Amino acid sequence: MLVFKYFSDNKLTGICIKSLLINSLAVSNPARQEVMTIEEELSRLSPRKDTILTIGVFDGVHLGHKYLLSRLKELARQQNLLSTVVTFDPHPQKVLSPQTKLAFLTDLAQRITLLKNEGVEAIVTLPFTHELAKLSAYQFINLLKKYIRMKSLVIGPDFTLGRKREGNIDALRRLGENMGFAVTVVPPIMINGEVISSTAIRKALADGNLKRVHNLIGRPFSLHGQVIPGASRGTKLGFPTANLDIDPEQALPTNGIYATWAYINDKAYESVTNIGRQPTFGGRQNIVEIYIINYNSNLYGNELKVDIIERLRGEKQFDTAEALRQQITEDIKQGRALLSSKGS
Repeated sequence: MLVFKYFSDNKLTGICIKSLLINSLAVSNPARQEVMTIEEELSRLSPRKDTILTIGVFDGVHLGHKYLLSRLKELARQQNLLSTVVTFDPHPQKVLSPQTKLAFLTDLAQRITLLKNEGVEAIVTLPFTHELAKLSAYQFINLLKKYIRMKSLVIGPDFTLGRKREGNIDALRRLGENMGFAVTVVPPIMINGEVISSTAIRKALADGNLKRVHNLIGRPFSLHGQVIPGASRGTKLGFPTANLDIDPEQALPTNGIYATWAYINDKAYESVTNIGRQPTFGGRQNIVEIYIINYNSNLYGNELKVDIIERLRGEKQFDTAEALRQQITEDIKQGRALLSSKGS
């Protein structure tokens, strides 16, 4: 699906267009057909004025992304252009290297929301396909100029695009001189000598270092999902939990117990979240279950957002259900004290 959304006065308007993929094996010139297929999609867009673009996945929309977006917006104001983000779904690596498992930090809906919150004026979501990957840098840029009215491009220092990553900074600057668009390179943001990146955030999650994750993305790490029925073990122990239906490709913190904030109808509730396999009960698959303190209503079918603040302890197998119940009581006590000290 290709999405083009305008944001104005905090009101979202836009259109969603179904992808019109054509079997390239049925045409005599597959390379030409690839361009035509993508061009057919882009031709449905109608920006209200010339645009300044940045291009990328923006997984996590972290502080490095935010710095680049701030530069994009600043240049858009100076040049009277429409600040626009071009992003992709799925992640290009999933298409080009399907054997490599890459967990996402934010799904497409979360990315669009976070990008909107950064104040960009338009978002274009392109379906990343093998056909798109085969386009040369010139072909792709030509489509952006023709249909998205690109006049300027803002990128990071390691940015490339086009077939075999041929569109590096030098190549894009040459294309800009010949095709009439400017290229601005924004330096990376670093913390303690390390470049902020989605890879660094995934590593911090795997280490259970939520403080570092927060420092890299500039906000608590969140999980979103629909509440689904579980095995009701928490209820039997006296601590009913909300089980989240999490995408198997969602990046998760390492297994353990976490102090969290759960959001119901935009209201924050103290909570303690278990991410793990429930080893006391012989579980084999990871689950995410939240005990929401002082909340007793049925949440089945509702969407729930959970901000994960800090790891309280690792996953542990207990000899008896009573021993587990006593530990949960202590986890709640510690979690409340931690959340009280930090605030929502």
